[in-house]
Formats: sequence, structure tokens, C-alpha cells
Amino acid sequence: MTAASDSTPARLTARGAKTRERIVSAAADLMYTRGVGATTLDDIMTASGVSKSQLYRHFANKDEIVRAAIELMGERVIQREQSSLGGVTSLADLRRWRDALVQNNAVRHGAYGCALGSFASEVSDHDDVARRSLMALFAEWQDLLSGAMERLRANGALPPDAPVEGLAVGLLAALQGGYVLAQTARDVTPMATSLDMAISHIESLAT
Repeated sequence: MTAASDSTPARLTARGAKTRERIVSAAADLMYTRGVGATTLDDIMTASGVSKSQLYRHFANKDEIVRAAIELMGERVIQREQSSLGGVTSLADLRRWRDALVQNNAVRHGAYGCALGSFASEVSDHDDVARRSLMALFAEWQDLLSGAMERLRANGALPPDAPVEGLAVGLLAALQGGYVLAQTARDVTPMATSLDMAISHIESLAT
């Protein structure tokens, strides 16, 4: 996975590493729920329980914290998707992957959207380091989807000429668009609908 921040000191004591982890975790959670722009350094210090000197010992500025938060969120998302997509070997498995995502987002009535998508919408236009990190994370997610499509093709659930890369791109785009619509509507239905349409297209290839 591509690192999102170059701010990690070369050597940290165990206590220093825990302090840094606490800062990044608090920042990631706040930026996901409030937004990057609405999260201040004071908010992060309060949530993580660190002083200003402790914060600046690990990070030179807010941009470095944002990049570290993206790295942490990326690890969480990719680990989740590795676990869920790694088990997709049939079209029924693909539907179960869809159901889990929709049900998880329904708990919050679609609020906050996708962790990576939320960061991308706020930082991509002004922080090229963060943008490239997010691009790498989305590429990794797309590769996981491509792997699932490859297994479906290998198992005969999809025809030999199925465009697995294109299907992966379309499925990821449907997911991200669904997250945005659900977030705006505070209703998970648009997300469910967009994923259903994408998966229905994949299923139609099998027939």
C-alpha cells in the first residue's frame, strides 16, 4: 500500500508511537464524520488527549495529519474488502458482498459516505500527495474486485470473454456513486439500487 504521509519519524519510542497512533486515529474519525475542512487541530488535540507540543512533535502541519489519516482509513477499507471480496467465488457471494455494504451503510442512514470517497472529494484538488495516495488505494480496491471477477470467470459463472477489468471499474463506480447519493439523501436506497444495477449487468453476462 502506498504511504500517505512522510511525517513518521525514522525512530519512535513505544510511547511516541502510541501517541502518534492516537493522533492519527482521532483525526481519521473526526475527518470522516465532520469533514477534513471542518476538523481543526484543536479538535484533534482534544479528541486524542495530546498537547500542542506533542502534536507538532509528530506532524509539521495539518496536511501531514490528513495524509496519515488517509493511510489509516485506507488500511481499514482495504483490509475489510480483502476479507469480504477474497471469499467471492460465485454470483451469490457477490450479492452477499453487496448486502453487507448496504446493511452497514444503512445503520447510519447513508451518512458520511465512503471513507475514501469522502477524503477524495475534499483533498484531491489541492493536495497532490493525498490525491496520489487515494488513487493508489482505489486502484488496490479495483484490483480486489478484478480478482473476484477473475474467479467468477474461472469458475464458469462468467463467460471466458467477460471483461473483468471493465466490470470491476463499473462496480466500483456504482458503489462510490451510490455512497454519494445515499449520503445526500440520508437514505441507503440509492446505493442499493446502483449496486443492484451493476450486479444485474454482471449476472446478465452469465445467461
